[in-house]
Amino acid sequence: MLWSDRAEAAQEALRQYFWNPEIAMYNIETPCPDGECNTIIFHYWWMAHAVDVLVDGLLRSKRGIYDRTLAELHEGILRRNGGAYPNELYDDMEWMAIAWLRAYNATGRETYKKTALLLWEDIKTGWNDHMGGGIAWQKSQLDYKNTPANAPAVILAARLYQCFGNQEDLDWAKRIYDWQKRHLVDPQSGFVWDGMNRTGDGSIDKDWKFTYCQGVFIGAGVELYRATGEVLYLKDALRTAEAAEAELAGQDGLFPDEEDGDGGLFKGILVRYLAELCLCVGSPGQPAAALLIRNADSLWEQGRGAGYLFGTDWSKPPAGNVSLSTQLSGIKLLERMAELEWKGILLQEV
Repeated sequence: MLWSDRAEAAQEALRQYFWNPEIAMYNIETPCPDGECNTIIFHYWWMAHAVDVLVDGLLRSKRGIYDRTLAELHEGILRRNGGAYPNELYDDMEWMAIAWLRAYNATGRETYKKTALLLWEDIKTGWNDHMGGGIAWQKSQLDYKNTPANAPAVILAARLYQCFGNQEDLDWAKRIYDWQKRHLVDPQSGFVWDGMNRTGDGSIDKDWKFTYCQGVFIGAGVELYRATGEVLYLKDALRTAEAAEAELAGQDGLFPDEEDGDGGLFKGILVRYLAELCLCVGSPGQPAAALLIRNADSLWEQGRGAGYLFGTDWSKPPAGNVSLSTQLSGIKLLERMAELEWKGILLQEV
């Protein structure tokens, strides 16, 4: 069975079990108890990643269902967020902007471009001089700087430059990247730390070891390499990929269970940008591709007997309710495997 067929099966499960036409958004878990999944909390950044996987499906299949769902979701998110796209969290807005920029490139719909650019203007207001620069995590805590609010901003700014050629966007990407690397990347190993000054004492959260942080810094390096051709950025990404495997992958080569909720998205972020690194390097047989294959094989084996639903632990079938976050992570991996397969990165034994 081709990886593209597997990705489509998982996308169909997402439509069947999570899509809620009444709100034009996805329910946050399945089964949805009493139909109340989306009434208590609005997972804005989960919906951004839902946009991202819809774009994956559209680019792979060219099926109209993905295009139509994107249009409905754009309006559903706008309504649920009070009629405007910006919110209080800079990292959340970055994910939304990245996703709608990809949607614009895939469809040509100007409204998606407008959303991405509107969010980017708001995101830039998060940069300030606390902790030597960097973008704040949220508007109510401007002195707390972390990887989730900075590395995705590099990805966004570098992609904006590649799309529209605005030198100011590339300057922003380099400026944010330099701050991120100087403050939140271990100079010895390339492993990426989560944040600094969360508690107001300037300390770095070195004990918070998340797949998420490794993924976004890898993505930042890849996108700056694509934008500039400067090999240093690619070397940084490769080094962090090695550190992520050494620090986070188990003896079986699988990434850790980072629990439910927001943590359910973390591995999906890492595998997305590991795949981008594989595409950037190009040759089959690279270590990152082998790592992705091990995780994808296990994910698929455990999920196919559960209606193509995926849990927090990719070595086991899902147990109980399945969160939207973990389903999206699984789809990210399968969609990237499909792209790597189509582009010949998986043709050789790795």
